[in-house]
Amino acid sequence: MSTRLQVLLSVIVIGAAASVVAYEMRSGAPEDAGGGMEGHNHAAMTGGSERKPVVLDAEGARRIGVTFAVVERRPLDLEVRAVGTVTYDETRLASVSPKIDGWVERLFVDFTGAPVAGGEPLVDVYSPALVTAQEELILAARLLGEAASERTRKNAEELLESARRRLAYWDIPAEEIRRIEEHGAPSKTLTLHAPVDGIVVEKNVVEGDRIMPGMVLYRIADLSRVWIEAEVFEKDLALVREGQAARATFEAFPGRVFRGRVTYVYPTVSVKARTGRVRLELPNPDLSLKPGMYGEIDLQTDPGPPTLVVPRSAVIETGERTLVFVQDDRGALLPREVVPGRRAGRVVEILEGLSEGERVVSSAAFLIDAESNLGTMTGDMEGMGEADPSDSMEAMDHSGHQE
Repeated sequence: MSTRLQVLLSVIVIGAAASVVAYEMRSGAPEDAGGGMEGHNHAAMTGGSERKPVVLDAEGARRIGVTFAVVERRPLDLEVRAVGTVTYDETRLASVSPKIDGWVERLFVDFTGAPVAGGEPLVDVYSPALVTAQEELILAARLLGEAASERTRKNAEELLESARRRLAYWDIPAEEIRRIEEHGAPSKTLTLHAPVDGIVVEKNVVEGDRIMPGMVLYRIADLSRVWIEAEVFEKDLALVREGQAARATFEAFPGRVFRGRVTYVYPTVSVKARTGRVRLELPNPDLSLKPGMYGEIDLQTDPGPPTLVVPRSAVIETGERTLVFVQDDRGALLPREVVPGRRAGRVVEILEGLSEGERVVSSAAFLIDAESNLGTMTGDMEGMGEADPSDSMEAMDHSGHQE
């Protein structure tokens, strides 16, 4: 048998099977009486590629779980949820770094995590340069006291002021400078003090270490206020602004809500994660929140003006377009293309395609969509069955001359 004949016979078999399926579906459906329809059936609709309307009576709708919702106009209760990590407030970080070289004689704060108060001694440092500067200060003070002439006195004052300024540049407190002048004896070590209240989050020195100018000995963080670096989905970034109120929850404190505000929205978006970074500030007076903690963030948004909304379950995304099924005056369910907008909870905003007060299918919409598609398919099959049989016969007659 030739290949052409095989193809032709296959087409005839498929057409016959489609006709049988269509006949079975029609014979199984209740007949229309007086223009009404019991059960469900497919109404005609132009264009085989378009979904066809579906008609359901009350019993048929109940049987497959179809419910309806009214298109309404109301404000959207928008929520922006994100996740973030607690970190230090960078404006409340301080470093302790010497401006002279020397050796560590004694540590007053000797472990990371120690709480310190502003002005509290941290470390004693011995520096030969510091000792020399103190001796110059003492000498200038002595010369000023022994000055016999105005010119000598003026020179001694300049030397004394220069020695004071040099020690001040090395962060020697003014009280310490006055003490050196009064006692007339240099101090072997310089005591470095904590610049702020906080927690030692970094310690890079032990007793006996040699230190250099600019070396970070301690890093101190004031944790009475912390930051949260949160990741917000790209679709929600338009709803985030500086000054916006926020709530944060943490697994370590179930049932407790921490409140803060958005202080900065970063100007870039992660290419891989498709998220934008947002910074929040939270008060932390009892130091419950610790850097590194993972939290869930809820940003409070303004509801905005009223807009048309339908349940999310009413919207069908086909990949190419978005549909809802609208009930007309006769009870038929008509597929209609819509333009969706923002989503908020269980509802979705509709920008185009619906009017306020219309009834749409709110549950089992996927079943109605499948029924509408099936109506289109059976219509196409019926078109195949109405083809002129003489065409097939003529084709078979021509094919009979081929081997």
